[in-house]
Amino acid sequence: MKKTLALLCALAMMLVCVPGMAEETATAPKYVFMFIGDGMGNPQVAATQYYVGSIANPDSEVPVPGQLSFTQFPYLGMMTTYDASSFCPDSASTATSMASGEKTLSGVINYDVTLTTPFKLITEYAKKAGKKVGVISSVSVDHATPAAYYAKQPSRNDYYDIALQAVTGLTVDYLAGGGFKKQADELIAIAAEQGWMVPTTNEEIRALNTTDSRVLAISPVLQDSASINYEIDRVRKVAEGEDILSLAEFVEAGIKVLDNENGFFMMCEGGKVDWSGHANDAATSIHETIALSDAVQVAVDFAAEHPGECLIIVTADHETGGMTIGFATTGYDTHFGYLTNQTISFTDFDAVIANLRENGASFAEAMAEVEKYYGLTTAANQPLSLTDTDLTALKTAYAMSMGIGLMSNEEAALLYGGYEPFSMAVSHIINNKAGLSYTSYAHTGLQIPVYAMGAGAENFSGLYDNTDIFNRTMEVMGLTK
Repeated sequence: MKKTLALLCALAMMLVCVPGMAEETATAPKYVFMFIGDGMGNPQVAATQYYVGSIANPDSEVPVPGQLSFTQFPYLGMMTTYDASSFCPDSASTATSMASGEKTLSGVINYDVTLTTPFKLITEYAKKAGKKVGVISSVSVDHATPAAYYAKQPSRNDYYDIALQAVTGLTVDYLAGGGFKKQADELIAIAAEQGWMVPTTNEEIRALNTTDSRVLAISPVLQDSASINYEIDRVRKVAEGEDILSLAEFVEAGIKVLDNENGFFMMCEGGKVDWSGHANDAATSIHETIALSDAVQVAVDFAAEHPGECLIIVTADHETGGMTIGFATTGYDTHFGYLTNQTISFTDFDAVIANLRENGASFAEAMAEVEKYYGLTTAANQPLSLTDTDLTALKTAYAMSMGIGLMSNEEAALLYGGYEPFSMAVSHIINNKAGLSYTSYAHTGLQIPVYAMGAGAENFSGLYDNTDIFNRTMEVMGLTK
């Protein structure tokens, strides 16, 4: 008996003396998915859950939140987002922190604050370890967040130089989603010269498979600033008969292109969560969050086929717009179901306004378009009936959009944030009727949730800085600086 107790004590001492033994024997993930909802803070996630739950349970007497593909991940953390410039950072510096583990100035991609020393990226470490690398975005692939995973540039606005690093460099094997903001045709030609496969149709992108060639898969249908369509517009247009690729389809194609015996690192950005947040367009933001959730589901399904081999991380770079759930006129109530009446993004509605302006349309004609795309109505006693205050705001904004209104620059900036006034007025009204509002047309300093599942996911619990996304992912992958 004494020998047995002595043996047990000795074993216990060994475990105490080697606290990292369990971690050291853990298997590093073969496949790593990094999903970034640009501008997607807690408010955007919660609003999307409440919208999904409200739609699925229209007759429920109690609120029933819905679930997204990532909101039930077993591990949840929170991270700070401030950079070397501000507590309200931009996408370049925050994506740099997650991609390199270093702080820098707003507007800078993977350089230090002196703009002299570049940082080494997690994608470079992954590539050196034999993994393939994929970078996907719903906005242009030379935008700040995707750029941070392959480029090093003192200014995020150097779009051509950033894109050139992608197509002439050796880090990225699959670059997909949006296009290039500057000199796109030239860059595509350079990519082809560098040996990239460049599919040009939806069918070719859907048919992609494992290949030794690098693949540049730009959506054949682009919207504003070389981005893919807003999900709310894509859904409407697909219903009308168009064929437009979703963000999820680019992830599906990417998995097929990148899969190999050494695995891969894939970063996928839902970039238009941010853009719709800047424009205070809640319904469009919610649909963008759903589109990202659908893309994450592709990774979840892949992980189910590769048990123990995948790590999936879902987070954001910062929050955009200062979205709040609750508004003065709705008291303690919300009406997320009202947002189903909106079927258009602010971007596509701007095009409607441009047509109205060109044709010298009356306010009554403009309101017919508002009712068509948003459900807001001048008819009385309807859920979305417009009040006198609403109509005054809409008439003022319409006059501004038609170029006949008078307002100081400061007042216009406060009310419309530099966007099309009539679009902003309509968005604000339907947001408020649903019980939502915004505090800003810019980024905020909110802390950001981090969702994780799979091999090493437990390392992403707790509260930490955004640079620790890099540090913890590196550790889980077994990579060292």
